[in-house]
Amino acid sequence: MKVYVPHDASSLSLGADEVAEAFKKNTAAGIVRNGSCGLYWLEPMIEIENGKDRLAYGPVTAEDVPSILKQGRAHPLCLGPIGEIKALKIQNRLTFARCGVIEALSIDDYKAQGGFKGLENARKCSPQEIVNAVKESGLRGRGGAAFPTGIKWQTVLDCKAGQKYIVCNADEGDSGTFADRMIMEGDPFSLIEGMMIAGLAVGATQGYIYLRSEYPNAYKIFRQAIEIAYKHGYLGDGFDLELRVGAGAYICGEETALLESLEGKRGVIRYKPPLPAIKGLFGQPTVVNNVITLATVPFILAKGAEAYQKCGAGKSRGTLTIQLAGNIKRPGLYELDFGIALKELLYDIGGGTATGRPVKTVQCGGPLGAYLHESQFDLPVTYEDFAGQKAMVGHGGIVVFDDTVNMAEQARYAMEFCAVESCGKCTPCRIGSVRGTEVIEKIIAGEKPEMHRKLLEDLCATMLDGSLCAMGGLTPYPVLSALKFWPEDFGLAPERKAA
Repeated sequence: MKVYVPHDASSLSLGADEVAEAFKKNTAAGIVRNGSCGLYWLEPMIEIENGKDRLAYGPVTAEDVPSILKQGRAHPLCLGPIGEIKALKIQNRLTFARCGVIEALSIDDYKAQGGFKGLENARKCSPQEIVNAVKESGLRGRGGAAFPTGIKWQTVLDCKAGQKYIVCNADEGDSGTFADRMIMEGDPFSLIEGMMIAGLAVGATQGYIYLRSEYPNAYKIFRQAIEIAYKHGYLGDGFDLELRVGAGAYICGEETALLESLEGKRGVIRYKPPLPAIKGLFGQPTVVNNVITLATVPFILAKGAEAYQKCGAGKSRGTLTIQLAGNIKRPGLYELDFGIALKELLYDIGGGTATGRPVKTVQCGGPLGAYLHESQFDLPVTYEDFAGQKAMVGHGGIVVFDDTVNMAEQARYAMEFCAVESCGKCTPCRIGSVRGTEVIEKIIAGEKPEMHRKLLEDLCATMLDGSLCAMGGLTPYPVLSALKFWPEDFGLAPERKAA
């Protein structure tokens, strides 16, 4: 008998270590520390494998362990076979196929579930053939920008340089996002394999993972995974990998600020051009991709570009790791094909708000994403459909708010967040965010509200068009969407328009 107890950060915060200890005291079964399946309203969710069965139980406390061992399937916390849980059955898990299934730090488990098959196939291909496969798959950057991955790789491949780099952006700073952390804690070898394939594709021999400082558990697990990969001869044979930790600056999620920080400098935006693909880390051609982007590459090389390309909708190919957070009944990660309606995510999958009150708005794409009104909830989740509404999919995070939220305060928070996190290099972002916060406060206080509304709209236009990067360029999105759909929260006359 085996007992699977997750060791990801969310499960640990809910007592997973205590649950593991309780099983050790009450049974001689082997304890396997896996990642989370992402069903966070059920964590810690443990599984007991005995013969062919792998039964799930959750949420489990240490006090529940003796009765679970005694009652088995009859226990009230028994969820049935893990594969029959509806929230997992509806998903199309390509990138997350192994996460929560295998022992996270077992390279044998990883290989038994198809791990390193993509690397094996890549080694039989020329660099151009690898790049072509990624192009044909339709994979786009999952960090937020959604730039075609294959085109970025092609640019680096075409550069003539003695040294090239693969840099993984694991600075997952958007509100309501945790997909990068889940992969690094639950299936770390998939990211290592993806970076190795990227190295083969463009001729890079050195890789770096830039991890946010707020992820100490992911750091501990992934560092062990790197050591294991070296021990088994995967790393060190033409490709080396280092894990670096940032210092807590949100702006370092932007690729050029990340590169500055990685070089030991202050994390500020670089002017573009030149693009990092041409002149990146230490002035050399550099692939900068998000964790999920790189962790998806092994599937494409193992199963073929067509297998990935056939999923999705329109130009948004493949799957999106949607992370439901905030005031939602069933928070967690759901890997689904692009094209699902936002309403279906919120109500059929997420179960509505945790408070039972009506959903007022959702924010997609992090703290700089637009607030979507209920009239927009029929919107299909694709890059193009969201862009058409001046919204963004971003890293796949969806934060839900019920009808008690004050949208004027949310708009003020967006501006204040930008003021605090701006690198300060460009005037529209550095000064615009400070003045924007002040103007919103005047509107809320009732000081010439219509005049200040016009001033705020003009300021947002300047930030949109004049900022050096997305930090200042996207901050107006949540502010303008709040003004458009909820003017009454600002004390302004209702002027709501149809979406």
